[in-house]
Amino acid sequence: MTNTVRKRIRKGFGQHSSIIDVPLLLEMQLNSYKEFLQFNTNPEERKNQGLHAAFTSVFPMESYSGNALIEYLSYSLTECPFNVLECKLRGLAYAGALRLRVRLVLFDKESSDKKIKDIKEQEIYMGELPLMTDYGSFVINGTERVVVSQLHRSPGVFFEHDKGKTHSSGKLLYSARIIPYRGSWLDFEFDPKDCLFARIDRRRKLPATIILKALGYTSADIINLFFEFDEFSYKKGEWHLHLVPQRLRGQVAMFDIKSKDGKVLVEEGRRITVRHIAELEKAKIRQVAIPDDFLLKKVLAHDVIDETTGELLASA
Repeated sequence: MTNTVRKRIRKGFGQHSSIIDVPLLLEMQLNSYKEFLQFNTNPEERKNQGLHAAFTSVFPMESYSGNALIEYLSYSLTECPFNVLECKLRGLAYAGALRLRVRLVLFDKESSDKKIKDIKEQEIYMGELPLMTDYGSFVINGTERVVVSQLHRSPGVFFEHDKGKTHSSGKLLYSARIIPYRGSWLDFEFDPKDCLFARIDRRRKLPATIILKALGYTSADIINLFFEFDEFSYKKGEWHLHLVPQRLRGQVAMFDIKSKDGKVLVEEGRRITVRHIAELEKAKIRQVAIPDDFLLKKVLAHDVIDETTGELLASA
């Protein structure tokens, strides 16, 4: 301590004398990091918190084939070979070596009940872990630094649009962001052509179908999620459409829609309104005959197979 610090006079202008002493303001940071490391605690006595809890949440790790398993046993942390002052002078980090003791379990590939073939234990060097000084700071490359709390986005799903600023036409491009409690952010966004893309951690965009297939969805499942289906049947030499009135709202009728007694409810070329839908539901029309031209440019969702012969008539 220099002479200037020793002779520095602190003048108090308060009317009342101090009742209690100023507490150690660094106690929270120091104790928090000690609980995180559990440095001087035996591996068997460590609580499930801090660094130990992080390793137990990740392990065990199983191979893709299921023939190998890595289990976490314990970790060890060594002291820094230099003190804080030497690290500052040498331009080093005040850190200790972190080593992990794991167990590798190999299973017999030929066995159906996962019979253990071999077990190995080994200590793995994980890297250098910064140590906190007595003043609640860290020394990184000879420079003393402190940890500053930052705002953290709340986990959840957030929907938004670009307010028409991205495309010259002013079209609203909608997007959704999934923020997990821990892990990578996942973004879904539309482009001006209404194609759906995904981004992982705001990086290169890729088709959203790749994400869905990685989650286990098949091509048929994806089609069922994004498209509506029209059901057609062939009876007495003509095609019939299984009618869902609510889905016809806003469409232009390609043919006359008649009731069972032959009354025209919607004329050809008319736009179907709410009044038309109410009349169709009141008439309880389930099927309506359609011309053959209505089937042109339709896409099959499933293969068409002859039920009697089993012959494939048309493939999806």
